Amino acid sequence: METDYIFLTIGQLLTASVLMAVNIGLSLILKLGLAKQWSIASLRMVGQLLLVGFLLDWVFALNNPFWILGVALFMATIASITAVGRTRKRFSAIYLNSFISILGAGFFVMFFALSGVLQIDPWYSPQYLFPLLGMVLGNTLNGISLALERFMDSLSVRRKEVEMLLSLGATSWEAAHDLIRDALRTSMIPTLNSMLVMGIVSLPGMMTGQILAGVSPGEAVRYQIMMIFVIASGAALGATLVVILAFRALFNSRHQLLLKHLRTVS
Repeated sequence: METDYIFLTIGQLLTASVLMAVNIGLSLILKLGLAKQWSIASLRMVGQLLLVGFLLDWVFALNNPFWILGVALFMATIASITAVGRTRKRFSAIYLNSFISILGAGFFVMFFALSGVLQIDPWYSPQYLFPLLGMVLGNTLNGISLALERFMDSLSVRRKEVEMLLSLGATSWEAAHDLIRDALRTSMIPTLNSMLVMGIVSLPGMMTGQILAGVSPGEAVRYQIMMIFVIASGAALGATLVVILAFRALFNSRHQLLLKHLRTVS
């Protein structure tokens, strides 16, 4: 399939930005109070993407594994901080737990995809690592955020139920099992819903981008299927890791609930 790639000019980007006026206008007309947030988010998004573009151009040119993995580690760090930033209840080790979960889940599925599936040599090739890692981290942080929020809210709301089970001789795991299960189910539902309608209701971003770049739809579909498996696995592993770590932080070895370690942030 022969296709001419369309390079976007600054003028075309400015034209596209006019569409944000719709969001800002609706917020002002309906008094949603989101006009300022939309403006800040738009400017921040543009600045961040431009900065990332320059940074990746530089890293691509260097082709140094230490710089490549260093940038990947930085991306994972920001993702872990963002995941915690969406939760209202926190404990002292929550940022470390989020980082361990995102790093462990994200890099495991990425290494499997790049080395085992795509068989890239070397597996850390920036052309493949950064675009795929970005998608994995974005979905994994969402799963972690949803799981943490649900688990800690459930512990607070159902505190008496958990403590009653513990007083009757249940272990920490037995008392918290339903809460852990519900938290993990909550974190996985968005991915499941997306997979169920993919190709019928929505065309995923990676597939759309490849088609716009001139890749045949059949080839783009195969890449997208692979990435959905990778993304779903990363989100599930990350959510599971972070909930287990949160469970270990909020229960002690004597099977006591340590809810005093939780604090609520505004």
